[in-house]
Formats: sequence, C-alpha cells, structure tokens
Amino acid sequence: MVSFDRIDKLILQRLMEDGRASFSQIARETKLTDVAIKKRFERLKRQNLIHGVRAELNYDSLGYSKPVYALLKADPAKIGSLEKKFAELDYVLEYAHVLGSHNFVLKMLVPDFPKAKKMVEDLGKLDGILEINSMAVLSETRKTNSLPAIPLQKKLFSE
Repeated sequence: MVSFDRIDKLILQRLMEDGRASFSQIARETKLTDVAIKKRFERLKRQNLIHGVRAELNYDSLGYSKPVYALLKADPAKIGSLEKKFAELDYVLEYAHVLGSHNFVLKMLVPDFPKAKKMVEDLGKLDGILEINSMAVLSETRKTNSLPAIPLQKKLFSE
C-alpha cells in the first residue's frame, strides 16, 4: 500500500473533481508552491496512483451512439489470443477478463445500432468465442470518475 499525506490526498481530491485544476490553484489551497505540487503530482504518478489526466469526450457530439456492452463466453484455451485480438479492435473502448458465467466484458462505441449488430456478429466469428450476450445502453443516468466506495474514500481521504 502506498502511503501519502494530507497534501497528497488534497491533490487527488482536486484532480478527481476537476482534471484541469492547475498546480497553482492547488498550491494556493495548500499554501505550497506550484513547483512543490508538481513534484508531488509526479511522485503520485510514479507510485501509480495517477494513471493520467485526460479529456472526457462527449461521444454523442462526435456522432456515436451510447456504448454497447458484450458479455463473451470463450474457450479457455483461447483466452490469451482473444485478449490480443480485442486490443486490436478500434471500436472496443474497454475489455475485462472476468469471473462468472462469461469470460469477458467488452465496452464498445459505435455510430449506430446497425453497426453495433455487425460488430457483435464479427465478434462471434472470432476463433474461441462460444457465446455472446450484448446490451445497448439507452441512457446514462449516472457517470462518475470519483471513487465509488465510501470505505475506500474514507481510507484515502480521512484525516
């Protein structure tokens, strides 16, 4: 477990609230210099607490539909080769190897439902795929980048 202090916690909180928060802005809140905040930020990145700060795109504005999820049941002998194949598919935003009735969950971004149907059909043609269950998102009612679990937040942000 990585250890960090009150200032590190504040940096993490501010960046989760607003990824564009400047080092100067955080420095004013902590009464440190922006150079000191930048050094702490870089250390948090090296410790793998921060993977990056990115723009969150509005896919609707770019002409894409809501995400489509696919639950895939696969031949256990083909897991490794399928993971490599998923990494090559540009419409797959995320994929995870999971426990349960299926082996993989894929999150895909497509321009429309006919394209989604084609992409799911193409997934079914991959060597090692035994079954596919797909779901299309109709609306996103809650989307957050904050820490989901209250106990985890308390662990990270309690004094």
